[in-house]
This record gives sequence, C-alpha cells and structure tokens, in this order.
Amino acid sequence: MTTLHSSLGPNPRLVRMFMVEKGLEEGPDFTRVHYDIISGANRQDAGYVAKNPLGTTPTLELDDGTCLTESWPICEYVEELHPTPNLFGESPVERATVRKWTRLFDQEVVVPMTMGFRATTGRPMFEPRMTVVSPEAGAELFAMADEKWRLFDGFLGGSNHIALGRFTFADLIIFAFANFGFTVGWKLPEGTDNLARFVDTHNQRPCAAIWTQAE
Repeated sequence: MTTLHSSLGPNPRLVRMFMVEKGLEEGPDFTRVHYDIISGANRQDAGYVAKNPLGTTPTLELDDGTCLTESWPICEYVEELHPTPNLFGESPVERATVRKWTRLFDQEVVVPMTMGFRATTGRPMFEPRMTVVSPEAGAELFAMADEKWRLFDGFLGGSNHIALGRFTFADLIIFAFANFGFTVGWKLPEGTDNLARFVDTHNQRPCAAIWTQAE
C-alpha cells in the first residue's frame, strides 16, 4: 500500500490535488495519514520523523518502505506510474517547458511568499520551530512575491494555461498557491485580472475542493 503523509500545508495539498487530477482516490491501494501541523504533530511524531528527518509534509511512503519527499518530485513519480492524463508533458521539449514554468514560479513566487508568511501572519506558529526573518523582512518578501505575481499575470495574458496550451502541473502549482494565499488572508495584487480569471476558471476543477476540506 502507498501512503501519503499529509497535512493542511500547501505542498501536501498540491500533491492531493495532483492525485485527484490523476483520478487516484483513496482506497485499498492508496491511503492518507493526516498530521496536525498547527500543533507541530509532524515534527513530534518519532515514527514520522524516522521516515522524513526534516519532519516536513508531504511524504509518499511506498509499499517497500521507500519514502519520497518534496511535492514536485512526488508528483513526477506519480506521473511516471500514471501517465494519463498527462500533466508534465509528452515529449522532452514539453516536459522541459512545464518544468521551466514550474521552477520559475517556485523560485520567484513560492519561496518569497512562504517565507513572508512564516515571518508575518504565520509567525506565532513558525518562530518556535525554525529560524524566520524579521516581520519587516517578511513584509518585503511578500511584496517581492506580489511583484512576481504581476509578472505571471503578464505571462498568462488572455490564456488560462501557462504552458502547452492545456492544463499542466505548472497551472496546478500556480492556482494551488493562490488558494493557499487566500486561506491566510492574502489577496491577488491589484492589476492581476488575468490571474483572477485563471484562478476562478481552475477553481471549478474538482481538485480545488481540497482547499475547503478540514483535513
């Protein structure tokens, strides 16, 4: 049995959304274990930390005991086992294109956005567990992320797909982290009407319902 060790964090929810897009529902071959990250259960459970020493989520535990961490590699692993519907590209050029947009978004938006959250809104939860920057630096990081959100608004233009002209993992990560932002009081920056349309469109997908679930 494959087990997804998960939580309410944006990265485990990204993996769960990917699973839904793949039509992989929980059942006899796939199950999910939920950790309360608010209380830090994922970092206090010795059994889990033995599987993932960083204590982060998600972790995909395979039936042979192998543990895969980090949301993007987990999704690529699942894609190789379940290539339909294709979300990473069907040719070397397509896969490179999807990875290009994913990496650009991950580096330019996800990193400063999540660091900014940890230092500001999420500070009471994160400060006792890890080093965080000052609230002032956190606000600057949020501003940096918003600048890049505007950049992606321009990249999208009138399209609802950032790569290949169809829904891919690059789209999934963008609207997943927009939804993460909404859950912590963030709003799309002014002047990002293309992104607003993009998010509204993809929030009609069944996988978006994960953001309204308690676990």
